[in-house]
Amino acid sequence: MTSQRDRIGSLESRMEELEATIRGLTEELVDANQRIRELEQAREAEEEESSQAEEAKSDESKDETDNEESSGSESGDDIIVA
Repeated sequence: MTSQRDRIGSLESRMEELEATIRGLTEELVDANQRIRELEQAREAEEEESSQAEEAKSDESKDETDNEESSGSESGDDIIVA
């Protein structure tokens, strides 16, 4: 009967260890998922900023081209070489 009690005690101890391991792994998984979400949000924000910066550059370049075209034809100083 003592060996059965020892066995039960050993199994209970092992079960407690496994439960503690599961709790620890669950906490790590939750933390990892949270960190992944934060990194994804940061990456999306960087991509959005990069996209907006490229749009601004494109708009500036288009405006400069438009201004050059319109100012060149309006000035009347065009030189025609024959």
